[in-house]
Amino acid sequence: MPGALDRVAEALGADGGLLSQALLADGPRVPADDPRLGARTASGPRAAGSELEIATVVEAAYEGHLLHLGGSRILATDDLDLALLAGDRLYALGLAGLAGIGDVDAVRELADVIALCALARAEDAPELADAAWEAGAAAIGWGSGPALEAAKAAARRGEPGAADALRAAARQLSGDVAPAR
Repeated sequence: MPGALDRVAEALGADGGLLSQALLADGPRVPADDPRLGARTASGPRAAGSELEIATVVEAAYEGHLLHLGGSRILATDDLDLALLAGDRLYALGLAGLAGIGDVDAVRELADVIALCALARAEDAPELADAAWEAGAAAIGWGSGPALEAAKAAARRGEPGAADALRAAARQLSGDVAPAR
């Protein structure tokens, strides 16, 4: 059975068109420092019974984030315009996948991650984007809580220490499954 990222690539391949043609011929290239957010999220109790689906949609959305930054684990990214469009497509795939599972709370959490990543990019704050992904993975897998909501609000206000607060909330929610940085 293919892994989550393989399933994302298969979905793009099945769509045909430019994204299908841009798929890496040798399959996904996952760097050693990849956060493996899909697997982390799928290990939470809210993913029970839908582990592979949850892992796949989270990896799809994270791949969208990487494409918006000009990188990818599954696509050749020589064409930056195509990378941006592919990123949007993969964000949509992730959100639609969570909606298809029927998890409205997870859709909201992923939408928050996407919005915080856009804010982080506008502020040239990659550490905030990384922390938003850690927190989002925890919230989708374990559920949200007051500390996470406060940390997201602090990030939206541009408060110093918001990235650390997001990471702390992620660790609290997931019982320290999300590593400290």
